Amino acid sequence: MSWLWAIIVGLVLGLIAKAIIPGKQDIPLWLTTVFGIIGSILGNAVAAWIGVEDTKGIDWIRHVLQLIGAVAVVGVGDVVWQSIRGHGKQRT
Repeated sequence: MSWLWAIIVGLVLGLIAKAIIPGKQDIPLWLTTVFGIIGSILGNAVAAWIGVEDTKGIDWIRHVLQLIGAVAVVGVGDVVWQSIRGHGKQRT
């Protein structure tokens, strides 16, 4: 059942990350979910590294770190996806 939670959390974090990042991200929903999962894993790793992965009550710091990880992964992943697809964003 933990894989189902990973997908749900990845989807939610990926969608929130896309909403936070300015501009339009042209990545499909499945890739948004994958990027959200990767960001969540990175956030958990940082939380464990600084010692806040498991606290009493709601782990707000861990959740914020997961969101920051998702924003970073979605941002970088969008650029990589666009370059792979041949639709690199033009700077003017």
